Amino acid sequence: MTVTAPALTLSRRRTRRRFDPVLAATAVLCALLVLLAVLGPFLAPYDPRRTDVLAADTGPSATHLLGTDALGRDILSRALSGATLTLLGPAVVVLAATLGGTALALVMAWYGGRTDTLLSRVLDILLAFPSLLFAILAVGVFGTGLTAPVAALSLAYIPFLARVIRSAAVRRRHLPYVEACLMAGFSSWRINVRHLLPALWPLIRAQATIAFASALVDLAAISFIGLGARPPATDWGLMISEGRASLLNGSPQETLVAGALIVLTVVTVNVLGERLAQRAEVPA
Repeated sequence: MTVTAPALTLSRRRTRRRFDPVLAATAVLCALLVLLAVLGPFLAPYDPRRTDVLAADTGPSATHLLGTDALGRDILSRALSGATLTLLGPAVVVLAATLGGTALALVMAWYGGRTDTLLSRVLDILLAFPSLLFAILAVGVFGTGLTAPVAALSLAYIPFLARVIRSAAVRRRHLPYVEACLMAGFSSWRINVRHLLPALWPLIRAQATIAFASALVDLAAISFIGLGARPPATDWGLMISEGRASLLNGSPQETLVAGALIVLTVVTVNVLGERLAQRAEVPA
């Protein structure tokens, strides 16, 4: 016997079929950012760690398209090389938080009662700690570097995702097709994985996309204050921090390039997440 989720309404089908140019443009930009994270170090025209004090703080030129920093390092090479760490960290945070949040949400929605109440209180406690402060505390305990803040943010983001997904899962938990699955003798695991989870996927995808932008900002802030990526490795947050002295001396190119890349990425991912949320017919 096969039981499937209810068919989409006609209006929702039309929404899915309608071409959204903003969604398409942001999806293409996000794909390009993924390629940049993968291929960035190989596209760098120079060794991002190579210094040249004679060419320190020079503006854009034919030799250095985006100029150089205070140590004479090529800014374009550092930006391309730093894309990997900058984008990989938030991706790990979102993947871990989405898996944990989705699992918790399904457990809470399926069992309800005391299980739901207990887990809700635990999530409330975690929500009381700002994610950035949580990451800084982790660095204080485990030392500087990206490992500790990534792990801390993964834990801190679980409540945000779990609460939104749980609300949608609770509504679907009591729909007739779920009751039909139970009457057919399907296991709770099968119902959750094969029926509830696919129905919740548009919401999960949208919320994870929005969370990526927040995680990127948090990790960039951690690197900016010197608790994240450590030289000779680099990311865009560290570039902004290292470019502060040059900025005061009239050479803002390093800070501007890294800051513009962060802003572009955050805006692109946020717009993509909001569009996906609208198509999923849930609030962003």
